[in-house]
Amino acid sequence: MPQTSQLRAAFAVRLSDMYGAEVPAYTTLLDVAGEINQEVLRRDADAMRLGDISRVTAERHGAIRVGSPREMRQAAQIFAALGMHPVGFYDLRDAASSSVPVVSTAFRPIAADELARNPFRVFTSMLTTADRRFFDADLQARLEAFLERRELFSPELLELAARAERNGELDDPAAERFLHLAVGAFELSPEPVDQTWYAELERISAVAADIGGVRSTHVNHLTPRVLDIDELYRRMSERGITMIDQIQGPPRWAGPDVLLRQTSFRALAEPRKFRAADGSVTDGTLRVRFGEVEARGVALTREGRALYDRMVAETDRLVTESGKSRQDVAEGVWRAHLPADERGLADQGLAYFTYQAVLDDGTITATPIVYEDFLPRSAAGIFQSNLTDEGTRDSTQAATAYDEGRLSEMIGRQVLDPFELYEAQQRQSLRHARKKLGLPPV
Repeated sequence: MPQTSQLRAAFAVRLSDMYGAEVPAYTTLLDVAGEINQEVLRRDADAMRLGDISRVTAERHGAIRVGSPREMRQAAQIFAALGMHPVGFYDLRDAASSSVPVVSTAFRPIAADELARNPFRVFTSMLTTADRRFFDADLQARLEAFLERRELFSPELLELAARAERNGELDDPAAERFLHLAVGAFELSPEPVDQTWYAELERISAVAADIGGVRSTHVNHLTPRVLDIDELYRRMSERGITMIDQIQGPPRWAGPDVLLRQTSFRALAEPRKFRAADGSVTDGTLRVRFGEVEARGVALTREGRALYDRMVAETDRLVTESGKSRQDVAEGVWRAHLPADERGLADQGLAYFTYQAVLDDGTITATPIVYEDFLPRSAAGIFQSNLTDEGTRDSTQAATAYDEGRLSEMIGRQVLDPFELYEAQQRQSLRHARKKLGLPPV
């Protein structure tokens, strides 16, 4: 009788198998990531400091897009069956120069032991149909009516998901049925796309068309974790796979890995059927799915994240002023502002660690906490790098306000603050370590 973590692990494997069958370049990405991870393990004794190889090998995050609060609530129910909670609020509308009218959260496990069992995450974006910068009143009404008529997730799937959340498990037949329906909900549909409707949305945003221009959803990418993302970028390019222009996130540098670095191969032109206004069906292509890869570092505290944001702003300014490569400029900024080792990060309160008591000598050791979340600018950069054009927006209109609280109301579940999760993990481990050594709490 599979429990929540077993369902999550099985779902992640089946989703990966499905996506590999649909997007063969993703399988190449997995192969290259696996080769590099084994090489790094052989040469670096500290390679597993941010997660053992069994976790790194199994690790994936997926990305999906939905159109409405109703669909977001339904997706949340499916992920709740897998022990995954909404963590973090990401507003991509202004994080990219292209037209990306979505807000997002990530569904993931939150307990350390659940993350260790299987850290599967799904970055889930929702279309902001009421934002007048992208959709006028007429298009909003038509788009919302279209979204209300479609069914992304069957009643049977939602009922099984609710049962799994309620009971913490499903019996074997129900688990098999749940996994079959859940994976099927994220397959690319063969149904012809309404050519006129899709084109109308695509003029505003390719992301809007991908979400609201079809009657289904699908996985936009699945992301393995690699221990040397720069080497992966080089090898994928050598194999003739076109990568986006740069690695998103912190630069390559000699100090500790922090937060998250991401890159991807460019969205592929995949065959799709299109239905014209006269009802005829023709062959065409769409570029909506791509292969992403990530390298994760230590989670930064609120102070560390504020420093990170300042370093990004300084890098932007210096790149503009100097005309030098972003990598060279950013590496210099990082060396100037960020401690060169984990001890410095801990002493300055810039990163999160768990603490363990060493009884033999009465000391406490620190282990970095892996960053489990995402960076809005990096996510938007991946979206933007895989778009065919900039889209349009009316910047004279006021943006519709979204925040963590409003998204929580829409989902019907509290969107959790990632900083609070890291802080609680660090605080609990330090309390246990001090208690074990007979020291007073701090």
